[in-house]
Formats: sequence, structure tokens, C-alpha cells
Amino acid sequence: MLKSGLVNPNNYSKYSPFGIMFTKKWIFQQGGRPIIYQPDKEFQTLPDEIKWRHVRYEPDIESPIDFSWEREWRINSNVLHINPAYAFVIVPNHQWAQRLIEIHDHEQNMIVRQYSIIDELIAELAREEFRWHIEIPDQ
Repeated sequence: MLKSGLVNPNNYSKYSPFGIMFTKKWIFQQGGRPIIYQPDKEFQTLPDEIKWRHVRYEPDIESPIDFSWEREWRINSNVLHINPAYAFVIVPNHQWAQRLIEIHDHEQNMIVRQYSIIDELIAELAREEFRWHIEIPDQ
């Protein structure tokens, strides 16, 4: 899925090899839309219901402002319920992928152990499978 790697891999923080990726179709179904690149002076021309999509774009000033390479999408919401069926967890390498699965398994073992005080068979019903898709950018 990340055959061409991450966008602008030279301009990231120490957290940048990690992320969550969604398809544009799923984001669109959640109300997400591409942002609108335009000068700040044009912000007021937008209808109020889409002002949340505005991002300053002024490539012709002394210190140009151009984040169009990000091709950003936004959702106008305070909460986004992430469904693992439509999300991809981005990790930098196979070791991090394995670590993510091991942490999940450890947490599930702890939950089962807690419930096993009552009944061991019922306790196993509390175990959740690892439902996330993991993607590793080509290195």
C-alpha cells in the first residue's frame, strides 16, 4: 500500500514513522473533504459551513506559504470513531509491527487473567483478536 513510501520523508519529526492511514473513500463517508488552499484574504468569501476546510496558500509572497504537497483532508468533528477494518497502522519496520501485536496480546492475556478468577471458559470470551491492518513503508 505504501509502495512509494511516505510523502516528504525528509521533513518529519521523531514520531513521523508512525501514523494511521485511511482510504479517501472512508474519510469521505465520515464527512471528510480535501482542504481548500487559498490566500487568507479569500477566507471570508467561503460559506460559513466550509470555512473549516481553509488553509492559507500564498506562494507569491516573500516567504512563500505552500503546504499543498501535503494534499490534506479534514473532518469537521471533535470525535472520529476509528474502525480497524478501514484503518491501517503505519509503523517504521517489522520489529515495531511485532511489538504492536505483542503488546496487544499481553493486554488481552491480562484481561483474561482478571476474568479467570470467576470462570476460565468465560474469561476466554473476553479476549479480542488483533483487528488492525499494519503497513510498513518500503525502506
